[in-house]
Amino acid sequence: MSKFRRAVRQTLTIARRDFTATVFTPTFLLFLLAPLIMLSFGLVGGMGANSVSNSGEAKQRMVVIAPATQAAALTEIDKQMRLLFPAAARPQLLVQAPHGDTSRQARAMFDRDDFEASAVMFGPLEKPKILRGTNSWREAAYLGQLAEQTLRAEKAGGTARLSTPDIDVVTRGGASSSGKSQAAFFSVFGIFFLTLLLAGQAVGTMAEERSNKVIEILAAAIPLESVFLGKLIGMFGVALLFLAFWGTLIGNGAQLLPPEILRGFADIGPAVGGPMFTLLFIAYFTMSYMLLGAVFLSVGALASTQREIQMLSLPITILQVGMFAFASFGAANPDSWSTIASEIFPLSSPMAMAGRAANSPELWPHALALVWQLLWVGITVTIGARVFRRGVLKSGNAPLKLFGRKKTARPIEA
Repeated sequence: MSKFRRAVRQTLTIARRDFTATVFTPTFLLFLLAPLIMLSFGLVGGMGANSVSNSGEAKQRMVVIAPATQAAALTEIDKQMRLLFPAAARPQLLVQAPHGDTSRQARAMFDRDDFEASAVMFGPLEKPKILRGTNSWREAAYLGQLAEQTLRAEKAGGTARLSTPDIDVVTRGGASSSGKSQAAFFSVFGIFFLTLLLAGQAVGTMAEERSNKVIEILAAAIPLESVFLGKLIGMFGVALLFLAFWGTLIGNGAQLLPPEILRGFADIGPAVGGPMFTLLFIAYFTMSYMLLGAVFLSVGALASTQREIQMLSLPITILQVGMFAFASFGAANPDSWSTIASEIFPLSSPMAMAGRAANSPELWPHALALVWQLLWVGITVTIGARVFRRGVLKSGNAPLKLFGRKKTARPIEA
């Protein structure tokens, strides 16, 4: 058996060992359902915050103190103006008849318990007086425009609409330029989030095997480079299983969405096309996972306690967040120098090239980028294995000395 075939066999053996040791455990089910658990907590918190917010917004009112002859016109113009705003953009309008001193009546609206007055308008519509709360300047501007449009309608002879538009929805044949930019950002964020979520497992597995001395036994039987690469492949198999599970759920769930919502995503799409973009996204996620996973493996191999793992992992996480910001800026500015720099730098290259696939239809740069990233995966794995061999196992070649002669050991004299 050749050395290459032996190395491949040893690597795949380690990969199969780590994959089965991770997947065939009860805790893997918790890991697989972790996003669902986090989403559930997020939904519970969001629903609680939304209920509190809605309860306050539901009690808010914009009040107009006007005679009964103007109430119908104000109400009709309010309905027409609300077509320009989202449903919950403005509080409901309440029109009340004047009683006595309208200024005192308007100020008394802010002391009511049955509703919360955000803005109150009174006086003649030609020069109305508007009172508002501290943060209700939008509502005050709305009431001012309501008075203006009501006067225009009265001078035009009524509040009936004079124009009835016929609106048709046009679907683009391809993604728009802004849609490509959005697809680029989503791809950069997707690779960053998935890599950071899944690659961190490599730290714990290597640290655990170092603490129980299993890594020393493996290193004595198999080259350490094969151990590192095998562990990377095994953990990457776990990541693929995670993605396949959630990809199937999301893909089937998207088919249940209303057609109106699906048509809203019609303008968002990659420049290289959907099938090719999917292949490139998987390829760049693989490279990103391998690069960051190799770094995390080295950290887990050097750390002996959980405290050391946290201390060493924090700078790597901060660096990866910086790479995300670097690649995101490049995706938003595809013609800038920062885009080329982010595509060349190894840790940001997978995210930046995924953004390039969404912005540009050219395919040949992706072949060069994948070869470049694969080269850095090999360099990272090799460096991590050598650092572990010299720093932990206390074996391997002596460090290179730039000056002076290399000392040689003398034989022990009898």
